[in-house]
Amino acid sequence: MTVPHSTEPTINVRGLAQQIAHALGEVLSGRPEAIETSIITLLAGGHLLLEDVPGVGKTTLATTLARSIDATPRRIQFTSDMLPTDVTGLSVYDQDKHEFQFHPGPIFANIVIGDEVNRATPKTQSALLEAMGEHSVTVDGVTRALPELFMVVATQNPQDMEGTFPLPEAQRDRFMTRISLGYPDANAEIAMLTARQLTDPATAVTPVATINEVLAAREAVSHVHLADEVARYLVAIVAATRSHPGISLGGSPRATLHLTRMARSRAAVGGRGYVSPDDVAALAGRVLPHRLAPRGRFGSVSDSLAAATEIVAEIVARTPVK
Repeated sequence: MTVPHSTEPTINVRGLAQQIAHALGEVLSGRPEAIETSIITLLAGGHLLLEDVPGVGKTTLATTLARSIDATPRRIQFTSDMLPTDVTGLSVYDQDKHEFQFHPGPIFANIVIGDEVNRATPKTQSALLEAMGEHSVTVDGVTRALPELFMVVATQNPQDMEGTFPLPEAQRDRFMTRISLGYPDANAEIAMLTARQLTDPATAVTPVATINEVLAAREAVSHVHLADEVARYLVAIVAATRSHPGISLGGSPRATLHLTRMARSRAAVGGRGYVSPDDVAALAGRVLPHRLAPRGRFGSVSDSLAAATEIVAEIVARTPVK
């Protein structure tokens, strides 16, 4: 693999990532992979899906990430009776001006925390599609741009729980990464009890980065070198999901783009100006499984996701770098 001599564009990215990681680590102990994935997704310009049982820290992670940046965060608590306009906003007739005035919804923010997104009906879930894919919102035939720094960090409970609606394939495909926090180990849980004796540490988080710094980091990430052989390796992994006998719906071209951006971001966070095959292999299990539909019958959605994750790991293990 050809390696460029200069890593200068990524030096500031690494420092910025370390600052954000420290802020997250003060609140979430024992979750290094979740913290790393959150930061890499942010700097790659993607959206993050946190899926797990209630009470393991999904919303805390999302809120802390938002508070670590000097930006505009908004939280949307999704419920089954929500309407799409509760997310996007709506036009209301102004009696004094004799015209309709648009009132922006909570989607018009830098970081949108979508809490329990799968408790909303499919109609309301669809309000996020244009925003996440096009960074714009169309209401009453008028398209309005969202902020340049725009990220959705959504949490959802396992889809087998009561009162949930499965996210459609198109919605899942717009999330760059999906992670599960899992239960903390004993030491992390003891540390949590000690830290929260008097107050919630998440409330003490102060911004460690500005919008311009994050945007500059994203620009640096986009210039990280991707060698031809690494690009072929990445494409081969995604392509293998489309022909694998155990998968009925493989990774989309968007999945290929997302894995590329995540690999560049991981390289930059690691202080490198080039993507290595290890970046691709390490991230495939976080970028691809939630988009795939494995064949067969499964007792739960979690079982289906586990099967997809195993298949991705198998594909990565047998795909050579050429």
